[in-house]
Amino acid sequence: MRMPSVPPTLPPAEPDPRRGPDGFSREYLASQQWTADRVREELVDECHPVPRYEFVGGELLVSPSPEYLHQVAARELYELIAPYVRAHGLGEVAWSPSDVEVAPNSTAQPDLFVVPAEEVPRIRRRGHRRIARLTLAVEILSPSSRRADRVVKRRHYAAAGVPEYWVVDLDARTIERSRAEDGGRHEPIDDVVAWHPAGAPTPLTVDVAAYFARVLGSEDG
Repeated sequence: MRMPSVPPTLPPAEPDPRRGPDGFSREYLASQQWTADRVREELVDECHPVPRYEFVGGELLVSPSPEYLHQVAARELYELIAPYVRAHGLGEVAWSPSDVEVAPNSTAQPDLFVVPAEEVPRIRRRGHRRIARLTLAVEILSPSSRRADRVVKRRHYAAAGVPEYWVVDLDARTIERSRAEDGGRHEPIDDVVAWHPAGAPTPLTVDVAAYFARVLGSEDG
């Protein structure tokens, strides 16, 4: 009787010195010279959606998986913005992960963003992954992203001419609004945010206190 063949035992794979338990090691990332194309090819395209890799202002930004409350905040804001955008034919509202390239040699993934109507047909075609124009970009602040969201990305979006940029601060219960026409100067708002993009007959008003009440419930912040 012929015995069944036994597949040869393969030697254990050599550990990849670039990688840690949650993606590429910090040592490897810090030791390299990055460009937006290299980030897309080696980090974004190769890895899972988290950690999130962005290349903004010549700086590699790495963000861990968001906590659940972060996702609730993004969802509640989407439900406020999307009906308004749809009703006035302003484009589409989308969320991370999705490559946004509003400036050369950059790749970013805002938590929430509005794509203008004229950009939608191009990016809906298969194979067109990168979004080049935004009407609004939003980041939900987390402990690991404070400097990146408040400094690096704010400057980036203002310089690229993105009309408006919001940073949602769950601790302070404010929405920090920056406008390109103001040079990126930020304004923390705790009452009402009025967003009036070009082409809309009336502004969208967001009751900030009511928004955070829905997100945080009975929590103290």
